[in-house]
Amino acid sequence: MPQWAGSSWYFIRYMDNSNPDVLADYEKQKYWGPVDWYNGGMEHVTRHLIYSRFWNNFLYDIGAVPFAEPYAKRTAQGLVLGEDGQKMSKSLGNVVNPNEILKTVGADTLRLYVMFMGDYELPVPWSSSSVNGCKRFLDRVFNLLEFITDEKGYSKKHSSSTHRLIKKVSDDIEAMKFNTAIAAMMSYVNEIYADIYITKDELLTLAYLLYPFAPHIAEEINEMLGNKTLLAKSKWPEYDAAQLIDDIIELPVQLNGKVKGIITVKKDATVDEVTAAILTDASLSQHLFNKAIKKTIYVPMKIVNYIV
Repeated sequence: MPQWAGSSWYFIRYMDNSNPDVLADYEKQKYWGPVDWYNGGMEHVTRHLIYSRFWNNFLYDIGAVPFAEPYAKRTAQGLVLGEDGQKMSKSLGNVVNPNEILKTVGADTLRLYVMFMGDYELPVPWSSSSVNGCKRFLDRVFNLLEFITDEKGYSKKHSSSTHRLIKKVSDDIEAMKFNTAIAAMMSYVNEIYADIYITKDELLTLAYLLYPFAPHIAEEINEMLGNKTLLAKSKWPEYDAAQLIDDIIELPVQLNGKVKGIITVKKDATVDEVTAAILTDASLSQHLFNKAIKKTIYVPMKIVNYIV
């Protein structure tokens, strides 16, 4: 059956695709179904999603499937717009060729930037300068190999921030907040550079967390640290909840007196450290992009306000 008819029940047939007698074995459907996660563009909402739910409800009513709803969770990815903020189109001349990006900055940078550029479900314009920023970040990560100390495990100073990073990246990946996971790693790397040292275990943990976004450089770091097991075959790092308690606060960020969001910083953070953290936060940095800061009003532990 062609078109929407065929595509409206294929996910059920996948559960038992060689059965000559029924649509799909009922017990196999109970084991495999419903679909855990449905991901697609916004056009699916008024097309495939509505048709497949209609078919599934009918099949449920006649007892052919054991679940009333075919999908447990649904998300939709936002469009990547041209640098002019419009939908990419050959006629507008604003199309970005990913092959050209691969040639200049590599696959890891492209992967990282696409995940970092904005909220997964919202449209966001392409930015060549931000691509280069992601390339510089990966270069900085790789150069951390020069800062390794002989200290075992996590250092006393970095222990809490490393455990917080594990939790943040782990939670954000599950919630599909890839941009904030990457921003957290950027902040962590800034902290390491300020201290000019990192332990082998801290760098290895960072490589684990970076792996889903930039697998090639992460595996390279893993090998250079002397590990024989691929990160792809290794266990995801775990955090210690007792290590999460620290002098960290949430600071409201204002622009011309209007709150634009919240940034997480240390209680004793300087105004420069607060600004650096904001500039690496995907959701907040856009408010300062191409803006001239005329005055900064910073009340430690209370608020930061930029007059632009």
